[in-house]
Order: sequence, then C-alpha cells, then structure tokens
Amino acid sequence: MSVVELESGAAFFDDVAGIRACLTEPLPRIPPWFGYDERGSELFEQITELPTYYLTRVEWALLRRHGADIAARLGCPRVAELGSGSAKKTRLLLAECAARRPTHYLPVDVSREMLEHSADRLGDLPGLSVTGLWGRYEAGLDRLHDDGGAPLAVLFLGANVGNTTPGERSALLARIAAALRPGDAFAVSADLLKPAAVFETCYNDPPGYSAFADFRLNHLAHLARRFGGQVELDDFRAAAHYDPDHQVVDGRLWARRDRSVELPVLGLSLDVRRGEGINVGFSAKFDRDGFRRDVEAHGLRAEAEWVDDEAGYGIFLFRR
Repeated sequence: MSVVELESGAAFFDDVAGIRACLTEPLPRIPPWFGYDERGSELFEQITELPTYYLTRVEWALLRRHGADIAARLGCPRVAELGSGSAKKTRLLLAECAARRPTHYLPVDVSREMLEHSADRLGDLPGLSVTGLWGRYEAGLDRLHDDGGAPLAVLFLGANVGNTTPGERSALLARIAAALRPGDAFAVSADLLKPAAVFETCYNDPPGYSAFADFRLNHLAHLARRFGGQVELDDFRAAAHYDPDHQVVDGRLWARRDRSVELPVLGLSLDVRRGEGINVGFSAKFDRDGFRRDVEAHGLRAEAEWVDDEAGYGIFLFRR
C-alpha cells in the first residue's frame, strides 16, 4: 500500500483559521478531525466495542447480510471511503467487491496510523489494491475529482454523515456529488430517529467504562498540546445529551469550575465558566424520507436501501 499526503502531511491539524472559527462560535467547539490523532483513533475503536454502542454492531450485521447485494449494485472498480478508520466493517464489503472485479480501495482518513493499520488488515484479500489518502474529507474528494479514471463508488459509513452541522453537511454532500461522474455511486449509512433515551445511552459510557469520556477529553488535550496551551483535564466532565428540537446528539466537555485555556499559538484564550460546555462532536439523527431528500437535493438519485427497522439504522445507495 502507498499513502498519499493530501495536505502536506498532518498540516490539517494546524488549520489556524478553521480552528479559530470553531472556537469562537457562540457554542465553542473543537473541530471533529481534532479527535482523530493517533490516541483519539485508538479510543474511538474502544467506543465501537462498548456494549451500549449499537451503531457499529448494527452496521456490521447489515454488511454481513447484504454485502453481496451492495457490492453488486456498487459496480465500480474504484471504492473510496471517507473516514475509513480501521476498515474492520468495510472489509466485509471490499471482499465482496474484489470477488467480482479487481478493486482499488482508496481510504481517506486523518490518521496515517489507521491507514497503515487498515492496509495490513486488508492485505490478504485477493484482487484488492489499496492507496491511502491522508487528509480531511474535502482534500480526499478533491483528489478523487481530479484523478478521473475508472468508475468510482464513495462510501461514507459509520453514520459519520451526521457528525457535522447542517451547513457543513450540505457543503460536504455537494462536494461528494461534485467528485462523482454520471454512473458513479455513493453509499452512506445514517442513524434514524429514536427516543432520546436510546441515544443518550449509546453516546455515554456505561458503568465501568471510560472510552467516550477519554475520547472527548482527548480533543481538548490534543488542542492544547498543538497550540502551546496547558489544561487540567480533571476540570472538565465529558457527557452527551440529545437535543430533540435539532435532532442531534451534542457531545460536550462541561467545566467543573471557571476555566481559561490559553492557546498562545492561536493568540486565543478559551474561557469557559462553570457549568458551560465546549462541543466536541455532533451526531445528527435523521427522518428516513427526509434524509433521502436531503441527499437527492445534490443531484444524486436514490437507488436502494438496506435498513434495520428494529434498530432504526440504514445503508442508502445513491447514483450520480
């Protein structure tokens, strides 16, 4: 496997303008990619194994049950994946794709370590070649658009489409559509609306575990380390709640006391009063029909879907 550096290595972690913009919003937030340094990527893998975190298990079951059908419908020799992580689940689908045709897998991730790890995991699949794209989604999509070449399928699994604000999501879907050519495919998973208690159980640590808390606190630790600050993580409590008005799980670090985190490299002081929060991740939830309409608004046609109605989670296939 080769790794292509899309943004001069890890320079995306030093996107000062983007980070300042997020930190100075009315609700300060740490950009989501900041959660996925090497440590954060390891912690997220622990989250996927929590007994209360249903998303990974349900998606895995859908891919086991329907992987052959999904692979047949994708029909593309190039398969890119946004936010590929360890590619544990994706392996099921890639095996089906490579069994039908030689397949070039192009995972896009901000963790070089995860790209290398996933390549090792996939190395025994006959008919599959791998080129890792190291960078953010947008840089990966620009590269795919400029490369041209064989028909392309873009995967966006793990319900990661929800980890954005509405404006960011619309812009990202537009960018995905722009990277595709007529006949290319887009397969995306989405978590559907459910009672608030289901989400709050899923997005918080069960008794005896700390993966979610550690993952969220690592956002702040990484930010401070990167920009010359110091922070006492014990001054913050990590927790998520579901906002039914906006249909989103809001993951935050809540200040236990008035705190000021100086970030000299940014020329910024992050001031948080006791009981206030810093957002470290949104997870939007979707109405099934509304989700299809939102994606179709960007010039993509709904073609098929595989939904676990009991769990309220689905994989949706669109065509350019």
